[in-house]
Amino acid sequence: MDEFESYYPQKPHLVEKESRGNMASTVFSLLLFIITFAWILGGDYSFIFMLVAVLVIHELGHFTLMKIFNYKNVRMLFVPLMGAFVHGKKKIYSQKERALVLLAGPLPGILVGLGCLYFGADTEMSWLLEIGVLFLVLNVLNLIPLDPLDGGQLLKNMFFGKFELVQLIFALISSLAVIVAGWIWQEWIIVGFGFFLGIRVRNIQKLYNIRKDMKEEHLAYVSTYEELSNKDFAGIKQIVMEYTPALKVYEEQAPQEKFDAIIASQVNGVLIAPTKKDASFLFKLVVMAIWVASFAASIYMVLHTNFSTIFNEL
Repeated sequence: MDEFESYYPQKPHLVEKESRGNMASTVFSLLLFIITFAWILGGDYSFIFMLVAVLVIHELGHFTLMKIFNYKNVRMLFVPLMGAFVHGKKKIYSQKERALVLLAGPLPGILVGLGCLYFGADTEMSWLLEIGVLFLVLNVLNLIPLDPLDGGQLLKNMFFGKFELVQLIFALISSLAVIVAGWIWQEWIIVGFGFFLGIRVRNIQKLYNIRKDMKEEHLAYVSTYEELSNKDFAGIKQIVMEYTPALKVYEEQAPQEKFDAIIASQVNGVLIAPTKKDASFLFKLVVMAIWVASFAASIYMVLHTNFSTIFNEL
């Protein structure tokens, strides 16, 4: 430990609230999601049911693997007009586990979609063909290497997790690509999502600048909050407050206890959780092969499936 550690004030305790009522929040967000789409689509409940089925199977894959790998505070939420997501935390992450968690969402959906198209074409059941296409479209799109899709997260996790400037550029390109795609397709929801990603890029830029300053000051920011020294906490706190002027005002006006809780959370938010670089070259090669095979199998199945049953019913 640094010989001057005792000269620095004791860092405040980080209060991390345990998420409660996860099932209730999941059900509530799902109901809100269904109501929103029912209002937009005018009560096309068959499509809404298929969409929810696709999203639930996708997110259950992420959820299950997170639970298996002992992630904490794992919860699933649905976002109207956007989709759904699963969130969880670990003190120390693993490249291999992270890759498997990311693949566990789209891969089951793609396999189900391929099965639905195969049996739907064989039995001429139009509803199987429809849900099969939906499974493939949503899950294959999710594997596109754009941030924050699973494909983009997978690429970052496997190849440039340490290169924060590359991550920033990658996020910016992803945002612009989504905006352009929405503009070309005249889908204003997609354009809006692209601008939402643009706001996220601004936050990533701020975080990049903060971490750049921390690196120049030789602060140990690749750490859990518990292992962060008082010296490093003091240095990181100063940098965070320089980039967030509102914190200086809050420090002057708020009770010390409340400010300590806020600043502890802010400092924790700029730390990089330690990640075990345990993904070998062979593992990365297999992951990329699965990624390519998912696209190839889906495209092949769509091109070789007879959709005349669906068209005849239109």
